[in-house]
Amino acid sequence: MADLTNMPHPQYVEVGEGVALAAYSWGDLDAPAVAVVHGFASSTRDTWVLTGWARMLEQEGYRVLGIDLRGHGASEKPHDASGYTVRNLASDIETVLDTFLIDELFYVGYSLGARVGWEVARDLGDRIPRAVLGGVPDGIPLEHLEIDQVRRYIADGTPVTDERTRSYIALTERVPGNDFEALLGLACGLRDSGLIDPDPASAPPQPVLFATGAEDAVLEGSRHLASAAPQSTFFEIPGRHHFNAPGSKDFRMAALEFLRG
Repeated sequence: MADLTNMPHPQYVEVGEGVALAAYSWGDLDAPAVAVVHGFASSTRDTWVLTGWARMLEQEGYRVLGIDLRGHGASEKPHDASGYTVRNLASDIETVLDTFLIDELFYVGYSLGARVGWEVARDLGDRIPRAVLGGVPDGIPLEHLEIDQVRRYIADGTPVTDERTRSYIALTERVPGNDFEALLGLACGLRDSGLIDPDPASAPPQPVLFATGAEDAVLEGSRHLASAAPQSTFFEIPGRHHFNAPGSKDFRMAALEFLRG
């Protein structure tokens, strides 16, 4: 098992406001590249390595570039909410790709990584010929998170009564190294960013696979976003909800077939 879950040493890239992002590379540097970007309160290791994605893509002949979003994994974790806008997160990814001198690559994102990927695919156009956006939410990011309950929980351990907020707390505590203050800043920054989130009127133009769990609360919202994208394909991940969909073999196989074109 260790051979399947070992992480390469991170390479750090300085992005906006001097934040250091951790990036990981697998495979032949001259092979076609795939960027993989995780969701809220997760990391490259949690979403893409432990679930077999990185190994699968490398064995398929891709160069895999994993990126820990700011506030996550081995990346820096500032607490100031102002840095955590969707536009900043997208710009961070674009800076990493430019730093690695990657002219063209596929993009695979899940949840928050998919929301950011919507922006990146739209911004970079032909540089991203195909994208996979898994569990992409519509509406205001993390709008159901009870911020005040999270603050009290951080301050003195006051029990969280809201069920959905408890789910996010459990997710945060599950991943080693998570910083509650940073993730609270992220939640506030995303909610206050002022964007139509995401805007169906400015959908990515390239082929995009949208994939969402059959038991995911954002399923219909993901379908709506897919219907706005001119070259979209939709895959309903059988038997999965939002938090366990990345581990689905069906999802991995659908994504691999899509990337093959």
